[in-house]
Amino acid sequence: MIRTKRVYEPIAAEDGARYLVERLWPRGVKKEALGSAVWLKDVAPSDDLRRWFNHDPVKWVEFRRRYQAELDAHPASWEGMLEHARAGNVTLLYSAHDGVHNNANALKDYLVAKLSRAGMA
Repeated sequence: MIRTKRVYEPIAAEDGARYLVERLWPRGVKKEALGSAVWLKDVAPSDDLRRWFNHDPVKWVEFRRRYQAELDAHPASWEGMLEHARAGNVTLLYSAHDGVHNNANALKDYLVAKLSRAGMA
């Protein structure tokens, strides 16, 4: 199972493998607060895409399309998460205030689609 969670929420046993999927370190968060979470800034949207999107829900569909193209071009950035998802729970951590229109949810949908194509979802 792949889930998303705001980085400011407490660690839970059901989180499984935890990945911070932000290009920038979240404000006010100490490394120790994330426990064993792995910071994968290379899987986050490029700076240009992040700035263009700016969490504008009107741009959500186009953001997802562009972000998926970036992910397709860099499979090494997300393949490890996919392997963990095949074996157990994975939690993608994000810092955005918007719990729907954020890169973690777009990444989750992308990874779930990859698992579905492989007959794993």
